[in-house]
Amino acid sequence: MTAFPNVKKHWNHYAKGIIMLLPRLLTISVGLPALIFLIHIGGMTFSLFTAIVSFLCLYEYEVLLNLAKRPVQNLSCVVLGTFLAVNQILGGSTAFGIFAVIAAVLLREMASSAVRYSLDRAALTLFGILWLGLLPPYMASIRDLNPAGEHFAFLLFVSIWLMDSAAYAAGHLLGRHKLSALSPKKTWEGALAGSLCAMGVSYAFHYFYPGELGLIKALGIGAIISLAGQLSDLAESMIKRALGAKDSGALLPGHGGILDRFDSFLLAAPAVYYWLIK
Repeated sequence: MTAFPNVKKHWNHYAKGIIMLLPRLLTISVGLPALIFLIHIGGMTFSLFTAIVSFLCLYEYEVLLNLAKRPVQNLSCVVLGTFLAVNQILGGSTAFGIFAVIAAVLLREMASSAVRYSLDRAALTLFGILWLGLLPPYMASIRDLNPAGEHFAFLLFVSIWLMDSAAYAAGHLLGRHKLSALSPKKTWEGALAGSLCAMGVSYAFHYFYPGELGLIKALGIGAIISLAGQLSDLAESMIKRALGAKDSGALLPGHGGILDRFDSFLLAAPAVYYWLIK
């Protein structure tokens, strides 16, 4: 007799997981065709898209800090971070860009009367600028690789999106062992499912385009996306936890904010780019 309540309990757990997955799938069904279009066009259009991603992520980061009552240079964070992203996209000197934003943040802090919080404010501002201004443009760098940049960009996005969705679904349906205290809902089962998904997508890319990506390169990309993508996701969870936030925003149903959706790309895109050009 006790089996039936247990069956009902497990069924309710699985049903809840499926229902929670639906908004994520809806967002992907709308966002994926738009992303395919942008990647296919490439050039400055796709580069502008990555700059907009940087801008929105910087804005969400600044809002999170304000809600947590943490010191930050609001305008400098968004404007200088976007400047750094655009500088990267236009092929400007990365070293000069970093120098310029550090100098600007320090000069702004010197003009502030709240000297007591200067170090915290400058550090949090510079961290956001470098994290969210410097890293997203690597998505455009991958797209600009010749002659197969379009395919490599598709590989990056499809791998990460399917990896995230597989990890989310497996975690809710099968997850039993917690992955990290930084994100209580993430499980080892979900991480394994996501990793296998990323590796599978990379192998499939090699299978269909063997002339563009050898087997070792393909498996390397799968491993890099699996490791760097999930570490990047956990890093964002760490920051949100430190700030007492659940999501970075609410722009994307089922995903939270733009930063929640692109967190996995922040470390994965640069790592994949350097793996491809080595």
